Amino acid sequence: MAGDQVTLLDFWASPFGMRVRIALAEKGVKYEYSEQDLRNKSALLLQMNPVHKKIPVLVHNGKPVCESLIIVQYIDEVWKDKAPLLPSDPYQRAQSRFWADFVDKKIYDLSRKIWTTKGEDLEAAKKDFIDCLKLLEGELGDKPYFGGETIGYVDIAFVPFYVWFHAYETVGNFKVEAECPKLIAYCKRCLQKESVSKSLQDPQKVYDFVVMLRKNFGIE
Repeated sequence: MAGDQVTLLDFWASPFGMRVRIALAEKGVKYEYSEQDLRNKSALLLQMNPVHKKIPVLVHNGKPVCESLIIVQYIDEVWKDKAPLLPSDPYQRAQSRFWADFVDKKIYDLSRKIWTTKGEDLEAAKKDFIDCLKLLEGELGDKPYFGGETIGYVDIAFVPFYVWFHAYETVGNFKVEAECPKLIAYCKRCLQKESVSKSLQDPQKVYDFVVMLRKNFGIE
């Protein structure tokens, strides 16, 4: 919408922030990017998200919207004249929300355990992580994207984690592609879209960031 002021409060490595970046790119929305220091949170971030004090926050004409999946739904509803992200059918919409919620509850929690644990805990997290990826791979099936022929809500929820895979694999000494080749092929297909490739970060840069975090947490 012409004349809108859109600002994204974000942190470069956040897969949750990357979701919002992809959604805005798909819709062709121009916005101001505001990088946040999560160790020294800005007055603006605390003002715009006083409850969770987390990124990402989308500020649209002065009004904040928080939590990445809620932001993506908001973007889809506000800029609805281009590139629909959620299906129009109520049942399909519910299914999309289910799988996006699955990514939040399972993929994020398990992947975090991979780089924050060692020994038996790490091995258990790796197994559970691959099991969840296989469920996602089964849901994807032979479709180009989770929602069918075009990129949509579940893709936006999941594919930002792909740039963290290199870090998970290096820390955990395993290869996702060996277990889930179709899912990796799908991720690479998503990256062929400019809206995705320009919104995601370099996996090596993310790995270096994870190494630093592990040292800070005393895991290394």
